[in-house]
Amino acid sequence: MATPVALLSESVLGWSIFTIVLLVILAFCWVYIRKYQSRQESEVISTITAICALAIALITSALLPVDIFLVSFMKYPNGTYKDWAANNETRQQIENTVLYGYYTLYSIILFCVFLWIPFVYFYYEEKDEDNSNKCLQVKNALKYTIGFVIVCSALLLIGTFVPLESPPNKNSTQWEKVQYLFEELGSSHGLAALSFSISSLTLIGMLAVITYTAYGMSVLPLNLIKGTRSILYERLENTEDMEEVEHQIDKLKSKCADGRPLSMRDRRNLQDLEAKLQLLHRRGHHLEIAERNCCNKVGSALRPMKILLGVFFILVALLFFVTLFISNLDKALHSAGISTGFIIFGTNLTNPLNELLLALQPVFPLDYVLITIITMYFVFTSMAGIRNMGIWFFWIRLYKIRPQRTRPQALLFLCMILLLIVLHTSYMIYSLAPQYVMYGSQKYLLQTPLPTADQSQSNHSAAITKICDADAPEDQCTVTRSYLFLHRFWFFSTIYYFGNWAFLVVFLIGLVISCCKGKKSVIEGEVDADDSDVSDDEYVH
Repeated sequence: MATPVALLSESVLGWSIFTIVLLVILAFCWVYIRKYQSRQESEVISTITAICALAIALITSALLPVDIFLVSFMKYPNGTYKDWAANNETRQQIENTVLYGYYTLYSIILFCVFLWIPFVYFYYEEKDEDNSNKCLQVKNALKYTIGFVIVCSALLLIGTFVPLESPPNKNSTQWEKVQYLFEELGSSHGLAALSFSISSLTLIGMLAVITYTAYGMSVLPLNLIKGTRSILYERLENTEDMEEVEHQIDKLKSKCADGRPLSMRDRRNLQDLEAKLQLLHRRGHHLEIAERNCCNKVGSALRPMKILLGVFFILVALLFFVTLFISNLDKALHSAGISTGFIIFGTNLTNPLNELLLALQPVFPLDYVLITIITMYFVFTSMAGIRNMGIWFFWIRLYKIRPQRTRPQALLFLCMILLLIVLHTSYMIYSLAPQYVMYGSQKYLLQTPLPTADQSQSNHSAAITKICDADAPEDQCTVTRSYLFLHRFWFFSTIYYFGNWAFLVVFLIGLVISCCKGKKSVIEGEVDADDSDVSDDEYVH
């Protein structure tokens, strides 16, 4: 039996790291939301909701390294279990702790996606200018939210009653079959229902990853490398444009001075030119503010650091591209096929990232630091993609994400998208390093017979240390709890597999587009034709 002190010390080590990360995540979410929220339209409820939703997304992503850490830390590098983990019941206790963590976080995600975020969004949409009838506002918000609750209930029911295994007795009555399903539900603690619901949301997250994360992985490093245009040059160019537009306006107005009426076409041109001139005036005003901004001056001084960081990010992106391509190719060549979700145990082709994680394993805790960096890299590139593209519904742009001017609805959409992206990120990381995500750095002892000169004598055996894979005995390697959620339904894994190919294609397209685009303006996205003067006022003050 494992001593309680040893068990406690090993568990506390993993969860203490998670607690520190949790505090950092909460601080980051508060700063991030406060940076982008609109000063004029901000609301306490939407701000708190956005901060909590973003925190839940990041906390869920941070649980994967803890999951891998705990299963890996049960064994020594030579493949034997540590004293506190020698008992199977002790290992089961540790696994259940992580499992309940996933239960809690995934349940909160379902609550946020299907109830709380839609309610807050529609509550704000139903807000009147006089803000007098709160009860009607809540009633209308609940009315629209009910549709999301119905969808969530349907997903949970489908996941509950999808039979992964048929009843043992084929001649069972309908009631016995239903009773069997309920028994299966109770024995799995609702794992199937929750897994099906989360996997369904992950499909939407896959589309967001293909759209935003793939583009963010290319635009983020290239923007750091290319930098921004010179403020002085932009102001000079803006002044020349203003003079040109003013000249065209004066030319059209001179026709009125001569007593000639303007044609319909000239009146439209005059209106367009006046709107353009107003936009240029606002642009010049923003450029003056940017020139006095201390952050821009500090950014110019840190230009070499940004270039190095951009080069590092593009190398990481290319590493991910190569690794994901090899992993998908490995599945295409060596998996059991589409009917099994292209699931592959271990690696048959050399996977750079998987090999790197296993190589770092002897130097604690470099492999866990790397898997944490990979997880957060996906999250930050997703944020960069959403920030650069905005929030779109097919060809219609719904919201823009801009510092100090992002509307509450846009922040809620942003956090909703990030929640869905994080759900798919776990599968993306599994695709990058399948063996490591499934077993961590665990090893086991394989007994192999040794030949002897005298065949009449019994052969001796020797123990060889091997990395855990699908061929290992069941009691020698512990599978991460994340893997159970990812591959419970094969048809989801099949869709994810083809989604990875789409991700690779979109990344290449985004890389080409980012390379062809010139340097962005120092006030990129701050001044648009559809902005109002009020939005400028809140930015200035």
